[in-house]
Amino acid sequence: MGNMCNDCMTRVPYATLIATIMCCLGVGIFCGTMFRGATLTALLMDQVFHLRLSWLEALQLIFASIGASMAALGFMILCVGCLATGATRHKVYRAWSTRVGGRISCAVFMVITYILQFAWLLIFAFLVITTFVFTIFWGLCENPRVGSHSDCIDFNQFSFMFPNYTRNEDMKVCGPQEVKLFCKDYVEKAEVMFILATVASILVVLSLIHYLMCLSANYAHIRDHEKFQELQELQYLQDPGDGDSPQHGMDTLSSHNHSKDRF
Repeated sequence: MGNMCNDCMTRVPYATLIATIMCCLGVGIFCGTMFRGATLTALLMDQVFHLRLSWLEALQLIFASIGASMAALGFMILCVGCLATGATRHKVYRAWSTRVGGRISCAVFMVITYILQFAWLLIFAFLVITTFVFTIFWGLCENPRVGSHSDCIDFNQFSFMFPNYTRNEDMKVCGPQEVKLFCKDYVEKAEVMFILATVASILVVLSLIHYLMCLSANYAHIRDHEKFQELQELQYLQDPGDGDSPQHGMDTLSSHNHSKDRF
């Protein structure tokens, strides 16, 4: 029972598993907070500035698609890691064609992960700008004159952020009802959502870097396994029946290799 447990533990790609947990956690938080942030932003624009941005609804569907795609990618890379770890690799990649297929799959996933790395860096930059804008809005709400409702929040100086057809009176937040809607109901909550989304995007970027390291290690293990197996076959052809031959040393090397390749 203990040997079976140890055998199963040696087949687990711990590094890839940690990266998958980081990726799923980050993507889950990102999609949830961005969905909520987009909803609050749409309500803010509709009820305060009287603008209806239909593209925000499409953006919510994009967030759901991103979550499903990243989760699927993470589990596929985890499967590749399982196949390239421990005794599983020696069974799966025994033939030349499977070894080539394993190396190609690692290379393809490395390219996809590398491209996604740039995409998530752009998402991170966008979130930093968005969070900064909402922080400015919250700073405007903290003005004592706005809090006492003796002054309006004038967004005419930010007119470049609004569509050209926006009326000047719609870019002013006046009165206790509008100030409450803008500051307490929408800006304050949306800022928290975008801060959490920014942190989540950092977690996803770190997980993608982790994936690249794991895939590179798995590619190297599959490539080295081909050379190692050729050396074993050559040694077996030279000394097929000698128990004291260097084949025993090769077996020791193989068992030592099993304990160091859990990626």
